[in-house]
Amino acid sequence: MMASRDEAQHVVECNLCQQPVSFICRRCRVNLCDPCALIHLRVKSKNGHDIVDYTSKDDDDTCHCDSHPQNDCSAYCKTCDAPICMLCVSIKHKSHEMSELSDKIEELLKMIARENDRLQSSKHELQRTLDHTTKLLSSIPSVYQLRKDEVTERGEEWIKLIEKTVKKLHQELDGMQKEHEVVLQKQKTELVEMIRRVDDMNAKTAKLHTAKNVKEIQNFVSVIQNQKIMSEVSQYSFPNFYEYKIDEYLENKLKEKALSGRRMLEVPTVTSVIYTGFPASKKYKSRLFDMAVTDDKKVWMGGYSRELKLFDLQGHLHHTVSITDYGMYLCMYNKQVVYSDQHQKALKMISDTDTVETMFTTGDWTPYGVTSAASGDLLVCLRKDDQSKVVRYSSTGTVLQEIQYDSQCQPLYKRVMYITENVNEDIIVTDWEKKAVIAVDRLGIFRYSYSGKDEDFKALSVATDSVGHVIVTDFQGNKIHMLDKDGRFLRYIIPEGGIKDPRGVCILGHGEMMVGECLTGIAKRIRYLED
Repeated sequence: MMASRDEAQHVVECNLCQQPVSFICRRCRVNLCDPCALIHLRVKSKNGHDIVDYTSKDDDDTCHCDSHPQNDCSAYCKTCDAPICMLCVSIKHKSHEMSELSDKIEELLKMIARENDRLQSSKHELQRTLDHTTKLLSSIPSVYQLRKDEVTERGEEWIKLIEKTVKKLHQELDGMQKEHEVVLQKQKTELVEMIRRVDDMNAKTAKLHTAKNVKEIQNFVSVIQNQKIMSEVSQYSFPNFYEYKIDEYLENKLKEKALSGRRMLEVPTVTSVIYTGFPASKKYKSRLFDMAVTDDKKVWMGGYSRELKLFDLQGHLHHTVSITDYGMYLCMYNKQVVYSDQHQKALKMISDTDTVETMFTTGDWTPYGVTSAASGDLLVCLRKDDQSKVVRYSSTGTVLQEIQYDSQCQPLYKRVMYITENVNEDIIVTDWEKKAVIAVDRLGIFRYSYSGKDEDFKALSVATDSVGHVIVTDFQGNKIHMLDKDGRFLRYIIPEGGIKDPRGVCILGHGEMMVGECLTGIAKRIRYLED
């Protein structure tokens, strides 16, 4: 029985022999009759070709030929860069370079996979940037409120200084007014008396014109000749007011107030020397690394040995404690000395019984500089591979804050070393690779960077004093840099006799610091402010 024309038009034929189709190869996208499917399966099955019943094919997953929409694409014309059906292969594209459709699909999928890998690899960076941006966005209100508070605080200081200055000027003017009044009142009294006498002399002179007594006239001649008149009148000028530029005036007053009348010594002096006795490392000859001052003005010293030593300011050794690593990074925390154990990646504390206790570990990151914060937390410099960051920890090791990137999502640090917190809660670190001192505010927002005055600058340790001066040891420059609280250079501190390879530094108070010479192992007590 013959099929109708309409029925014939809907019969799907085998792409190879034009017989009614029974199967389809999903990989090649070709329709196959029973014999062709068997041959195709024998030839292609070892390459993973999937022969399924034609009725189970996914129509939505089929690529139809543009020239013959009734046919599925089963090959790819490399010349035309287009998928084609078997009819196209034998007619229009007969002399063109061909490939299996499955090979093209595999090539495209590999390309897609590569690009997807690229996108996926960038997702982490995008997510990090998003997290950082979100963090910055959430911190905007607090940052700007902080700035407003700082402006308000500075304004209140200015108001107090202005009120104090106005009051002082009023007092000075009151004193000048009284003095002026006294002088002029005295002058007025003298002038009144003198005019009275002149009038008396005039009256006497008139009377003597009719007098006949020669002796009386002779006596009056000497009297009138000796009568003096005021040859000079007091020239007492009124005061004038000369206006200062308010910023300059107030800044000077603030500096005077901050220094409490104490001035910098022109030549800092070494008041005592401590011979710490640490051995030298074989590679770098380093001996003395870091130091931390106690409340009772003794100093813990750490060097190239697994022990910490406690000295008084006269250089007497009071105590030695064995530790688990070199004493490279120290600080005082709750009246106990704390150090970074780089091998075990932990922060450790010496107890009252000289027992080494682990406060917390730092995971995959190695701890370096450590300092106690005004908030009661610990600020720790951490490094891993080529990354560096600062982390704020609670005493139990809970991460409270991470500081690693600036507002442009660029790394703030390259190789962090030592750390301190200033009186304004700036967090200040030294970066060995950047050859710089880098400061951020308490929210982790970049404040300033200081790179020294010459190319030899190598910042190692850093400390701050009670008025916000930033003290930085310059290992290669054999000097100590003093900055103001905004990172502006103030002066070098070079004691008489010099300082050699300075590393560790701590502030003793009362205008004194302790600085350790790394290679000699000597610690020098240096006075830099007048008593």
